[in-house]
Amino acid sequence: MPNLDLPILVVDDAKFSSMVVGRTLRNAGYRDVRIANNAPAALELIEQRPVSVLIADWLMPEMDGLELTDSVRQLDEQTNHYTYVILLTARESNEALSEAFDRGVDDFIYKSDMTKQLIPRIFAADRMADRQNTLLKANSLLIENNRELEASNIIDLETGLCNSKYGRERLGKLLRHAEARGGSCAYVLCGIRNWQELKRKHSPTVMSELAIGIARRLKSLIRPIDALCRVGDNQFAIVAYFPNSDHCTTTAFRRIFDGINHKALKTTAGYISVEAGMVLCRADAEKGTPLVQAMERSAVEGLMEAYETRRFTETSPDVGAEA
Repeated sequence: MPNLDLPILVVDDAKFSSMVVGRTLRNAGYRDVRIANNAPAALELIEQRPVSVLIADWLMPEMDGLELTDSVRQLDEQTNHYTYVILLTARESNEALSEAFDRGVDDFIYKSDMTKQLIPRIFAADRMADRQNTLLKANSLLIENNRELEASNIIDLETGLCNSKYGRERLGKLLRHAEARGGSCAYVLCGIRNWQELKRKHSPTVMSELAIGIARRLKSLIRPIDALCRVGDNQFAIVAYFPNSDHCTTTAFRRIFDGINHKALKTTAGYISVEAGMVLCRADAEKGTPLVQAMERSAVEGLMEAYETRRFTETSPDVGAEA
């Protein structure tokens, strides 16, 4: 059975079009349907009360559907919520649709066939939004529970990520795994270059919000099988294993570098941009197994270079180095 209390927001600068969508939804029994005539007004409504499904026209003045989607995704990060985004469009080229999916759009409805497509797509959107938000709530509960497990001492209490202790243990296990099975072990260190500058400008509360926002952003960008840890006040580490050494390159982590650098994070002080430096320290099984400390040391040295060059750098540990 459809959830007729599903919160839906319709955004279209053409009042006739938004009226048609709203009437179609209400005729189908949906009771919580709000309408906005432009993207900024839509964002205000979402900030007042989140929605499960956003239906927006792709082409709008001031802010188009893709820009609106970017802003909604940032709000979702801040509120630990997922909004299912559907764009109304007359554009059918593969290039345009591919760009929209890359920007976080979930689905499309072609205006030429809107009345037939709308309600079935809303049914699907309801299921997906409910599933995603259930998972987010479960994950939040898991983080809260982890914070109470003081005895384990492997959780960073501020962000809910694993801490440096866990990161070292995980890195050691993957190095041994690579030694036995071949492949490569990756230790990616991400540092916020302008952290101290931001600390001088903002309160501890805002900096805590920023740390949590960075953690959420990184978590959404890594592979599910990789481990993400907070290893310092402004440093985060990703520990990963690649069965094929050829796949262990900066390219495999490029979306993380771009994702943290190119989109600001929302806090109570407004949107804040961070300047992240990243280094990939890789250990190939065929070249020998380094110590965990050698991996960490090499990564820290590489991060300093990344700060200076503002590029995603790559380095390798000294296999013969002592702790």
